Amino acid sequence: MPVLKKLKELYLIWYGYYQILPKAHRHSLGQRIDNLLVESIEAVVVASFLSPGEKIPYVRLAIRKTDTLKVMLMILWEAKSLEDKQYITLSVKLDEIGKNLGGWNGQLTK
Repeated sequence: MPVLKKLKELYLIWYGYYQILPKAHRHSLGQRIDNLLVESIEAVVVASFLSPGEKIPYVRLAIRKTDTLKVMLMILWEAKSLEDKQYITLSVKLDEIGKNLGGWNGQLTK
């Protein structure tokens, strides 16, 4: 499942950055971003085992979580807790995941 693989890759990259976040953000915004990533992975895993009609709520949940992630990462970057390169790396991967989830949602709703 390509979207799950991309989410896993994103998480592994994030985890490396998470370890070196400033303490002020690591235990607040960083923790929330970490949770959102895990919840996104969980929603995709659950959806992968369901029938097409049952998948829709989980795919949409993953879309909401990844959209929230985009905003949270932007805040972390604007607060100077993520470097430009780190933010770009995460954002590019997150955009790919968003496109995959949107395509999956489109296929399921047809």
